[in-house]
Amino acid sequence: MTQLNKYKKWFYAAAIYNLVWGIINILFPTLLWDVLSLEQPLYLPLWQVVGMFVLVYAPAYYWAGRFPEKHGHIIIIALIGKLFGPIGFFYSAFTGQFPLAFGLTIITNDLIWWIPFALYLREMAKIKGGWQPFLMGE
Repeated sequence: MTQLNKYKKWFYAAAIYNLVWGIINILFPTLLWDVLSLEQPLYLPLWQVVGMFVLVYAPAYYWAGRFPEKHGHIIIIALIGKLFGPIGFFYSAFTGQFPLAFGLTIITNDLIWWIPFALYLREMAKIKGGWQPFLMGE
């Protein structure tokens, strides 16, 4: 399954990105709001929890990068989150619960990862002989 090695750099990049983004948002929860010139919300402690959720994906992406032939399930879960993240953001933005300018984070947190993660999953399913064996862990 060495053809999956081409995705290692993406998974390692995701690990580094999540490590840095998570730490920054945990330690400096107002930084992003300040950079975007947005009024700081009352729920900054919840924003730090989001930072923690992002941070805990860092080792998962590292493992996927180390052994891409073994950790497809991690990338399935990650891609699901990267699909639902923008949905939740747009709902919150269009109902006035979240500032639209904050959508810039969706680009780096979610959208740029869609294509490499989806291509990896498609290739993994081909190697496993289809989606059913892949999803069943065969």
